[in-house]
Amino acid sequence: MSLDQAKRAPLPERRAPRATGRGADRAAAGRRGRDRRAGRWWTPWLFLAPALLLFLYFKFIPMANALTMSFQEVQPYLGNRWVGTDNYATVLGSDGFREAAWHTVVLAAGQTAGSMLLGLALALLMEGRGRRLGFVRSAAFLPVVVPIAVVAELWRIMYHPTEDGMVNSLLGLVASGPSGFINDPDSSLVSLMVTGIWRGAPYDMMIFLAGLASVDRGLYEAAKVDGASRFQRVWHVTVPGLRSVFSILFILAAIRGLRVFTEVFLLTNGGPDGSTEVVMTLIYKLGLEQNRLGVGAAGAVLLFLMTLVLTIVVHLVRRRESR
Repeated sequence: MSLDQAKRAPLPERRAPRATGRGADRAAAGRRGRDRRAGRWWTPWLFLAPALLLFLYFKFIPMANALTMSFQEVQPYLGNRWVGTDNYATVLGSDGFREAAWHTVVLAAGQTAGSMLLGLALALLMEGRGRRLGFVRSAAFLPVVVPIAVVAELWRIMYHPTEDGMVNSLLGLVASGPSGFINDPDSSLVSLMVTGIWRGAPYDMMIFLAGLASVDRGLYEAAKVDGASRFQRVWHVTVPGLRSVFSILFILAAIRGLRVFTEVFLLTNGGPDGSTEVVMTLIYKLGLEQNRLGVGAAGAVLLFLMTLVLTIVVHLVRRRESR
């Protein structure tokens, strides 16, 4: 073969060397494992199926039924009658609903701000490592795990309106007169707010503690070298570093405040004189006590829409700030 023919001749194809021995066995086992996993994509859904069925039966189907009932006049044993938006007009035109909505917003705002501020203060005090700190954190978290019925009864005893009541005894040490607390229309809503802050702050504290672990410690050292005080380090380093935690906790605390029911129902049941009536207690009374299930369902749908709008607004604000 001449030199020119040798140059024009195609080069032989290079083939990847085949794995032999243990390498070939591992590759084959890996392929079999991937094929097996790809063929059993339904396995995780099989494990989730019991929980999904419970959610479907006890949550999503009742939600759909409530939405349907909100457009009907519910007549047990007689059949429901379609009334369109009359139930919503009744709810929105009711003075009781407007007052309950205002009380709900005030209570939610106070509990959200108070629990977040107190939770941040507790997190800053308990940040670090140590056996004693672990015990103190567990003790501070107890109000969250205690049943709400026990919490309500505890605060009912503490709010006893006489001079020998626990809180009134403490107020007497600073020469303050006895208060009626939940028995006084002027102080009942604030008293419920304090109870909600006491119960919600430890939960916010644990979320803040998790967020503080991600704040760069070098920023504290740099701020300290620059002569920043402790408050300035918290304001200019800690708070910006916890921005995402604040937004998440704001949504959770606001939803918790808008859906408040148990402590109000057990402590005041909307009284005295309707001063602590919230949307959830009003829905309960309309639906189960007055047997106006359609009107109660309409109120529940409106509360859901309030919560949904709040969540969407906060989410949009977060997206705008992150850009």
